[in-house]
Amino acid sequence: MIEFLFLVAFAFVLLFTGVSLVGMAVAVFAGFVVMALVGMLGIVLKLLPWLILIAVGIWLYRRHQPAQCRQTHDRRTQYRRRY
Repeated sequence: MIEFLFLVAFAFVLLFTGVSLVGMAVAVFAGFVVMALVGMLGIVLKLLPWLILIAVGIWLYRRHQPAQCRQTHDRRTQYRRRY
């Protein structure tokens, strides 16, 4: 919501200072693109600790799986290779 208010205020300031309507539209579009990219970067940085925690959890889970499951997987690939 704050981003939308910023774009509206930005457009009004450009319009009142004498910038043409086309120039104002281009500036608003450029501002929208920059704010969208910065917002996506902010979300990635905010979720980064959770993504690392999930990756470590999956790594630990796979590391502590019983060896029997791994042997079953190996038998399947050997069967496919042989025939």
